Amino acid sequence: MATTGFGIVGCGMIASFHAEAVKHIKGAKIVACFDSRREAADRFAAANPGVKVYYELDAMLADPDVHIVTICTPSGAHMEPAVKAANAKKHVVVEKPMEITLKRCDAILDACQKNGVMVCPIFPSRFSPANIALKSAVEEGRFGKLTLGDTYVKWWRTQEYYDQGGWRGTWALDGGGAFMNQGIHNVDLLYWFMGEVAEVCAVTSTLAHERIEVEDVGVAAIKFKSGAVGTIECTTSAWPGHLKKTEIHGTSGSVIVEQDDVLMWQFEKSKAKDQAILEKFARKVGGTGGASDPKAISYVGHMEQLKDFVKSIQTGKSPRITGSEGRKAVEIILAIYQSAWTGKRVSLPLAKDPKRPG
Repeated sequence: MATTGFGIVGCGMIASFHAEAVKHIKGAKIVACFDSRREAADRFAAANPGVKVYYELDAMLADPDVHIVTICTPSGAHMEPAVKAANAKKHVVVEKPMEITLKRCDAILDACQKNGVMVCPIFPSRFSPANIALKSAVEEGRFGKLTLGDTYVKWWRTQEYYDQGGWRGTWALDGGGAFMNQGIHNVDLLYWFMGEVAEVCAVTSTLAHERIEVEDVGVAAIKFKSGAVGTIECTTSAWPGHLKKTEIHGTSGSVIVEQDDVLMWQFEKSKAKDQAILEKFARKVGGTGGASDPKAISYVGHMEQLKDFVKSIQTGKSPRITGSEGRKAVEIILAIYQSAWTGKRVSLPLAKDPKRPG
């Protein structure tokens, strides 16, 4: 079978996680890279021998060895290279968030559909074995009626983190703060477990950092279409940074997952596998997950998701996480922002992108 070649667009920190992930996928390799900053592209290529460096995006997109283009640029600069890649008939991987507005998300989805290529928004938390076990329990109906779903991302980021690069903490390129940048994985997980969101009510603030336009702390109350309710708490101002946590409750069961470890796995009707699941995932295997250091994440979730995407391209079947689901997480967060800005409850789906204050 021919090698599946990846081309990286944007050679910053997250690109190195993609490179490490692809190294562990049989029959796949990073073959090319592009960055508008030549020194960044050269640095990435030096760290990944054999990768061709391109200083023009169009030239990389014309490379027949590139089958999948991975977009690792700042969040608000995903659309342009993603659309160009789709128009060049390349499959597209987009780091989270897929984009920072619904209009820009839709431009990516439309280009991929028009050109008959697949798109994959990065949500590696869905590939965590503990989260997969939790999702299976939901699908098996073990919770009875779902009543409450909560998720917490209480992280710490230094002022230096926001000061570097010039784009962090800006609406134009970060698209938001603790919700859009750090919390989006857990927003996606909560939607995955609990189902469609009907409405949100939120408050946000900027309390611990200077020179940023976006929130570093926020709380949202969620009402799901099923009637269940929940909360989402996201911050980058909780020193020293804590492991992210998701709690799912129903009329006949409760599960709490902290990072990739199960703290509670309890159901009214127990099954033989329950004790094994609890023991398997209660071993503190989750690590810190970037709670205080954005570099301290594992490449394994990326590897599993990219492996699934390569398989989808080879078989023609839809990937486990589709582009529309990448859009959904952005929509929920934009509804949270609209509620925080207006002081009102906001219903989903959104008719259009919310207007930022000022």
